[in-house]
Amino acid sequence: MIYANLQVLCSRRCDPLRRRRSENIRRRFSGKHLSVHDFSSDRLTLSIRLLFVMANWRQKLWRNLISFQGAAYSTTPSRINKAKLNDLRRIRPMIQRRIENRAKEYPIRDIVPVAEEILKARKNLLSNVTVLLKLFPVLTCKFCSEVFVGKEGHLIQTCRSYIRRGNNRLHEWVPGSINDVLVPVESFHLRSMSQGVIRHQQRFDYDRVPAILELCCQAGAIHPEEILQYSKSHDYPQISDEEIRSIPTEDLKYVGANALMAWEKLRAGLKKLLLVYPSKVCKHCKEVHVGLSGHKARLCGVFKYESFRGTHYWEKAGVNDLVPEKVVWHRRPQDPVVLVDEGRSYYGHAPAVVSLCSHAGAVVPTHYACEMKPQGLSFPFTNSVCNLEA
Repeated sequence: MIYANLQVLCSRRCDPLRRRRSENIRRRFSGKHLSVHDFSSDRLTLSIRLLFVMANWRQKLWRNLISFQGAAYSTTPSRINKAKLNDLRRIRPMIQRRIENRAKEYPIRDIVPVAEEILKARKNLLSNVTVLLKLFPVLTCKFCSEVFVGKEGHLIQTCRSYIRRGNNRLHEWVPGSINDVLVPVESFHLRSMSQGVIRHQQRFDYDRVPAILELCCQAGAIHPEEILQYSKSHDYPQISDEEIRSIPTEDLKYVGANALMAWEKLRAGLKKLLLVYPSKVCKHCKEVHVGLSGHKARLCGVFKYESFRGTHYWEKAGVNDLVPEKVVWHRRPQDPVVLVDEGRSYYGHAPAVVSLCSHAGAVVPTHYACEMKPQGLSFPFTNSVCNLEA
């Protein structure tokens, strides 16, 4: 780069003496490292000195930055990193012993009744929602995860599936299932709380079970060897059509009320359990792990944040991570039969379970009124249609 600057500066004048000087400089320093003392004190000296000063200034700035930030910007192993590694190797047995001793304190006897109540509430919720799904239609989009409770889907343009190659499209509705209302969240089943971290090569050696059951299993409500059988027998309750027909129309609101009560008990119990038993969730792909530390199975598939090995970015899990609310558009009595895109600012939202229970006639708790807008204004659909026709 320095030789190129020399050539540009020397070619600005057509003086043969300067050309001869540039040729001598090129012959003298071809294939050699240039320094400031190799040039004579002429007009080129100032520009060359400036280039060398800037290069030295950058090197000093980079060294000062490395020394200020420690070993974070260094590419070679330093003494600080080696000292940290040696300290970590010394205290690693102590950390493992603390984890094993901490696991001996679990399960906590006072928390076992809370886990048992969660299992009962989950069982009642699944059975009541199964009954309501056979009486009230639930639709889901063919291309995205949008869900709507009603006979006809809405016309709100919120489909953002990559298959459609476009945003804000109309949904294509198909019949939904219980997994669209109650989103299943699974995690690895741990043999004990004090076991080692699950590696990527061991991901097929462990079973996948619902995260709620795994949390209750670690709380002592389920035996670890019976969790798979429990999941198969309680996750999909079998209710015949004859039993559903025998339910009077007046009793449907009690079914919805029982489902809503079980939903609230389930979330309240999980909030208590998460204060005692640690759970992790990935910040990018929402993978859930119930245990002291997250696993190392490279399953993170969010392309924007995916690293070279696809590892997870773990953080503390909440109730919505284990039991997603699945917020949907809620049709109120004052709304039109089909929700249109122009009135999206008037309509309310609600979790899919709450919307389903409200259609059955259950009284919704007051803390959902803010997003459901039960007393809100409806979109003036008739006035807009008249204006469009005019």
